[in-house]
Amino acid sequence: MEHVVVVGNGIAGVTAARHIRKNSDKKITIISAESEHFFSRTALMYVYMGHMRWQDLKPYEDKFWDKNRIDLVQAYVEKIDSQDQILHMADGQTLNYDTLILATGSLPAKYGWEGQDLEGVQGLVSKQDLELLEKNAPNNEVCPKAVIVGGGLIGVELAEMLYTRKIDVTILVREKGFWSGILPDAEAQLISEHIQSHGIDLRHEEELDKIIADGNGKVKAIITKKGEEIPCNLVGITTGVKPKIDFLEGSGIETDKGILVNKLLETNIQNVYAIGDCAQQREAIGLRKPVEAVWYTGRMMGETVAQTVCGTPFEYNPGNWFNSAKFFDIEYQTYGWVFSSRNKKDYEQHFHWKHPDNTKCITIAFHKKSLQFLGINTFGIRMRHEVLDRWLNERKSIDYVLQHLSQANFDPEFYKKHESYIQATYKASKQTA
Repeated sequence: MEHVVVVGNGIAGVTAARHIRKNSDKKITIISAESEHFFSRTALMYVYMGHMRWQDLKPYEDKFWDKNRIDLVQAYVEKIDSQDQILHMADGQTLNYDTLILATGSLPAKYGWEGQDLEGVQGLVSKQDLELLEKNAPNNEVCPKAVIVGGGLIGVELAEMLYTRKIDVTILVREKGFWSGILPDAEAQLISEHIQSHGIDLRHEEELDKIIADGNGKVKAIITKKGEEIPCNLVGITTGVKPKIDFLEGSGIETDKGILVNKLLETNIQNVYAIGDCAQQREAIGLRKPVEAVWYTGRMMGETVAQTVCGTPFEYNPGNWFNSAKFFDIEYQTYGWVFSSRNKKDYEQHFHWKHPDNTKCITIAFHKKSLQFLGINTFGIRMRHEVLDRWLNERKSIDYVLQHLSQANFDPEFYKKHESYIQATYKASKQTA
C-alpha cells in the first residue's frame, strides 16, 4: 500500500491528508513537532485573551484521526533522504515514505539584531510561541512594558493581546502609517489612529537597532536607530515570516526563499510536493507573490495536491486575491488588488470614502482608462465575497460596482447602510475630476 507522509499539521497539511483520504485508501501519516493535533492557528490570540480554551481550537475531535485512518506522529523531521525515501527524526526514529508532502509552515523572520536571542524576545507563529508568551508576559506585574518590532497583522494581534492584560505597548514601524507598505496612505493613517486610540504607543518611521540585556540573559531595553532607549520586558518580533526549510539542506530538494514548486505543487524530486507557507511558486500566478503565508491559500494547496496524489493531476489556481483581518475593533476585507500609495500601478486609480466616525472606509481601485474594477478594501463594513469575486471575474466597471454596491453588503438587516453616502461621494469626485 502506498504510504503518503505529510510533514506539518497546519491547515495545508491536514487539508491534504483529509482529501487524500476522501479519494483513496492510501496509508497516511502526519508528522508534527508542534502539537499532537491540528488546531486553528488564526485563533491563538483568543486563548491568551481568555476568549477560548486551548481545546476549543481543535476543529476535529481527537477520535477523528483514528476513525479516518490517519496516523499522527509527534516528532521533528531533522533530515530527508530523498534518494532512499527516508525521513530521519531528531529522536533517532526513521520513517519510509512513497509520497512526501512538505507543509512545514513558517518561522518569524529575524534580521541579525544584537540581542535577538535573549530571553524575552519572541515571535507569535506557533503553539510554542503562545506558551512562551504566557511565560514572558503573564500579567503586567511580570511584564509591565513590551515593545513590538514591525507592524502588519501579527503585530497588531500581539498588541491587542498584551493590551487585554494591561501591559504597556510600544510598536515600532518603519513607514509613515501602519502597514502602509500594503495599504493606501488614507487607510494606513486610519488604522494608525485607531491603534493609538487604544493607548498603544505607535512610533512611525522608527526601527530597531539593538536589544539590550539585563546581565542575566534577559531583555531589559531596546535601542532605536534614532538612538532612543526604551525599557521593556518583552520584545515581540513581528517583522514578517519566512518558510521553514532549514532541515532540507543536503536533501536534493531545490529551495530559494521557500521550496520551489510548479503549478502541480511538485518539487524537483519525484513524488515530493510542497504546500502552504513553505512553498514558493516557480512561475508567477498573476500578481500574487511567489510565497504566500495565508491561511486560505494553504487550504487550497492542500485540496489541490490531494487531487494530483490521487491520480488526477490538478494545477493550483487560487483565483482572485482576497484576505481579511481585524485591527482591534475594525474589521478589514480586501478583494482583488488595491496597491499601497507607493506601489500603485501606473494604470491604477483609487476612489476613497471615509465615514465621519473614522472607523469605516472603503478604497476601490479601477483602471484609469477602461474604468474596470480592479479591487476593493473595506474597513468596518462587511462585504460578500461571492459578489465581489464575481464582479472581478466579469470585469465590471467601477460605475457598475458603485451602482450595485448594496448587493455586496453583508447582513444588511443588522448593519447600517452607507451606499447612498458612498455613491454621492463618488459622483462628486467625478464632477471635480
